[in-house]
Amino acid sequence: MKRNVLAICVALVLVLAACQTTAPTAAPVAATQPAPAAQPFVVGMEVNYAPFNWKQTDDTNGAVSVDGGTGYAAGYDVEIAKRIAEGLGRPLVVKQVAWEGLVPALQNGAIDAVIAGMSETPERLQSVNFTAPYYESAFVMLVRADGPYASATRLSNFSGARVIGQKDTNYDVIIPQIEGVDHLTPLTSVPLIVQAILSDVADASPVERPVGLSISLANPQLAMVVFEEGQGFGPQEGVTTAVSVALRKTDTELQSQIDAILASITQAERETLMETAVKNQPVSQ
Repeated sequence: MKRNVLAICVALVLVLAACQTTAPTAAPVAATQPAPAAQPFVVGMEVNYAPFNWKQTDDTNGAVSVDGGTGYAAGYDVEIAKRIAEGLGRPLVVKQVAWEGLVPALQNGAIDAVIAGMSETPERLQSVNFTAPYYESAFVMLVRADGPYASATRLSNFSGARVIGQKDTNYDVIIPQIEGVDHLTPLTSVPLIVQAILSDVADASPVERPVGLSISLANPQLAMVVFEEGQGFGPQEGVTTAVSVALRKTDTELQSQIDAILASITQAERETLMETAVKNQPVSQ
C-alpha cells in the first residue's frame, strides 16, 4: 500500500513537471537615445543696414531673435539666412557684429557665415570664400531732397561735390570715378553717412539701389538719384553690386551646400523678398 501511494505521488510530480512551462527570458530592451541636436547655423550681420538687415523690438514679419537677447533681426538677409538654415537642417542663430568685425568673427569661429549685404572683393577673397550671389542691384546716389544734387541724372553732375562712402566697402572705392570730386573720409556705417548728409557735412553718398530706396522712404529729407542709362558708375575691377555669403576658406562642403540652396531660390522670389523687406523696414533708421 505504501509503495502504491508513493508511486502515485511520484507520478503526480512528473505530470506537474511536464505541464509546467518556463517563460522565456525577455531580451533586454535597448534604451532609446535621443537624436543628437543639429549644430546651430550662426550668422553674423550688422543688424543696422536696411533693407538687408535691421533690428526691431518684436518678432513681427518673421524677425529672428538676436543672440544675447538684444532684440530681433529682420530684413532681406534674415530671410535668406532662414532659407539656408532650413535647407541645412540647422537652427538659425543671428549674431550682431559691427561691419569691420564680420570677417574676423568668421575667421575666429565666432560665426559660421556672414550674410550682411557683403560683396566679393579681391581683398576679402584673400581671407574668406564667397558663395554665388543672392542679390544684385545697381549703384545710385543718396542726396538731400532739397539740395542742389536732387535733380542730378549723371555722374558728371557731382563734379566738385562732397561725396562720402562707407569704410572698406565698394561705396567708398567707386567715388574716384567722379571727376573733380571732393572725396571725404569714409565712415563706418550707413546710418552715420545718412547723418552726415542730413547735417550738410556731405552732399552725397553712393549706395546700392535697395539701400537708397529704403533710406529715402524712411527719411523724406533724403532722395535717391537714379542715373540715366550709361551715365552712372562704370565697371571697375574688383567692384560688384552683387552680394554673397562669406564663409571660411576651409568650409568648402558648406559652400557647396549653400550654393545649391541659393540656386533653388528663383529670381522672382528674391525680388519679392526684397520688396517685402523695403515695405517692412522700420520707419526711422
